[in-house]
Amino acid sequence: MAHTFEELDYQKTPLGELVLRRRRSPSVSDDWVYEVTLDHEMLMSSTVNVSERALATLAFEAMASPPRDVLVGGLGLGYTAAAALESPSVRRLVVVELLAPVIAWHRNRLVPMAARLIDDSRCSLVEDDFFSLWQSGSGGARYDAILLDIDHSPDSLLDAGHAGFYSTAGLQALSESLQPGGVFALWSASKPSAEFLDTIAAVFASVRSHEVPFFNPHVNEPDANWVLVATGARPNVSLPNRTRSSAATFP
Repeated sequence: MAHTFEELDYQKTPLGELVLRRRRSPSVSDDWVYEVTLDHEMLMSSTVNVSERALATLAFEAMASPPRDVLVGGLGLGYTAAAALESPSVRRLVVVELLAPVIAWHRNRLVPMAARLIDDSRCSLVEDDFFSLWQSGSGGARYDAILLDIDHSPDSLLDAGHAGFYSTAGLQALSESLQPGGVFALWSASKPSAEFLDTIAAVFASVRSHEVPFFNPHVNEPDANWVLVATGARPNVSLPNRTRSSAATFP
């Protein structure tokens, strides 16, 4: 009998028990379904990737000039990074991922998007903490686009230590690593709160909230995620307990 379920990797990580598995599903009859769970809760699925791809495409559509240098926070199954690489104008894509096992899945070609990322010389996978890098005050590279997909939403975090990033000071720090005319785009599983929209609007002149609908075959019903696209970084606001020069350093 052919296998219908395989656990491809299990690791204990700082965020909890991480599992990569694949299975056959009646709702997706022609291919494997790859799933990632964290502490026994579903984190992502290969069959539900419309909004992850939209994170890149909506950000690029908001730019006056085609993107050249792009930073992605969060690797996951690689759909955002793969969508970004579809743009021929991208010359450099840096993906920052906290969890070494997630990077290993791609380097060992265990997940569907692995070849697209690993075989593209423009793409670099960096093991690091995206959120800590913005607090380091180290100075460094600037990007045309920064795309973030790590937490469930700005109000539902994988780690409480991420909270500072979603403040005015945290977002201002990130904006300093954008090139003039650059864009910051954020994925959210649920509609961002009015409070967070006010916070990000204090840092960026234009913030658009996109509802991204899709059909979820696993529950057999429509679903939706959200993508926020922010442009026009405002001049520095007052940032207590932080130096002004804090653009993160990456390859």
